[in-house]
Amino acid sequence: MKPTKHSFKYWQWRVIICSMIGYSMFYFVRKNFSFAIPMLQEVYPEITKAQFGAIISAGGIIYGISKLINGVIGDRTNARWHLVLGLGVCVLANFIFGFTDRLTTWITGASSGPDFVGGFMTIMAVLYILNQIFQGCGFAPCNHLMVNWVPPHELATKMSIWNTSHSIGAFVAAVICGYLTSWQLCFWVPACISLVGVFFIIATLRDTPSSVGLPELPKVEGELDEQEGKDPKAWRKFLLHKVFLNPVIWILALTDLFVYVVRFAILDWGPSMLQEMGLSKALSGWTVAIFEVAGCLGMIFAGFVSDKLFKSRSQRVCAIEMVLVTLCLVALHFIQDLHSPVLFLIVLALAGFFLYGPQALLGVVASNEVSKKAASSAVGIIGFMSYLSTLLTGYPLGKFADTFGWHPIFILMAGVAVIGCIMIATLWNLKDRSRIQDRPSSENC
Repeated sequence: MKPTKHSFKYWQWRVIICSMIGYSMFYFVRKNFSFAIPMLQEVYPEITKAQFGAIISAGGIIYGISKLINGVIGDRTNARWHLVLGLGVCVLANFIFGFTDRLTTWITGASSGPDFVGGFMTIMAVLYILNQIFQGCGFAPCNHLMVNWVPPHELATKMSIWNTSHSIGAFVAAVICGYLTSWQLCFWVPACISLVGVFFIIATLRDTPSSVGLPELPKVEGELDEQEGKDPKAWRKFLLHKVFLNPVIWILALTDLFVYVVRFAILDWGPSMLQEMGLSKALSGWTVAIFEVAGCLGMIFAGFVSDKLFKSRSQRVCAIEMVLVTLCLVALHFIQDLHSPVLFLIVLALAGFFLYGPQALLGVVASNEVSKKAASSAVGIIGFMSYLSTLLTGYPLGKFADTFGWHPIFILMAGVAVIGCIMIATLWNLKDRSRIQDRPSSENC
């Protein structure tokens, strides 16, 4: 049994680390758009923030729908090839992004003026939506990998480590894009890096323990057995009961909606906001990147605290951290008036530290609630709701900034965080459904 235990640990950590690298590549070809916006506005000043915000909103809704659909698909498909398909198409879309001006001139026959701008924004919107559709092929298969390789009592800790891939990808993308000299390079350079990531995923990842000759994780309470899982009718009934009609999943999804409103307000508009506050392009990139680094540390901390101090009751950690996020956002509002960039950066980092804990753990609560057989579907619903946040952070927030400036934004986000805190607090005493049936000896996994 010892060789099996050693082999399982090797493959478990290989899957965790390699899927982290693979998923971070999705962020290279997603968050680069935020850094291209200020450069595009320098070249085409007639394009407003509200127009870019409309593209972000539309793309976010499409991404949320894609996460929902891919969540259901992800419970029934091979995770490695699911990831390869999604990242490959995103790479292609980003290469084409850099040729938007030439495509517009070719289609409209104009190189400037209203016809050119209208065609330019239409092509960019179509490409952005295509990119978001296949971005939805990222998280669901990774969640499928995690719940198949990590037992429930370790999931908060290891899923939190894995979730740093969000911040790693956004951090590296922010730093790289902060030093690029044109909007075209903001698309082409990340696309080249992510193309390498496609081949890395093919070479390193495997779907389930049984695909490499290892025993599967044991069943937990309420989970379908293998034979039932192969019956489409039984699986649909299980999915409907455990996921789509489960009020716990919808509370988690609504909470994630409010978490993401705060997160995207900073990530999508942070570069523009910070540059208008007087920071250089490179320094604004580093500031957003530090927010992500703090988020990485916050996720790991939240996962450890959840498993070790709260006995995997991750919803309690989420509620506490949302209170702390609210306090940080209120503080940021007043720090703007003090004109203290260092203090602003420290408190912004603290906000990221506390905010990214709930982002990582809400999916863990959902996965343990529904078992590994339906975990991707559950996080698909959560992902769909979280990206409805772009209805608020896209066009409305862009219009808000055009009208009132950036100053009141942190008080607005603090109110959003309070709502999220109230939502997750309703699950404070949620029953633990991750108890393993007939737990085998530890040597098996």
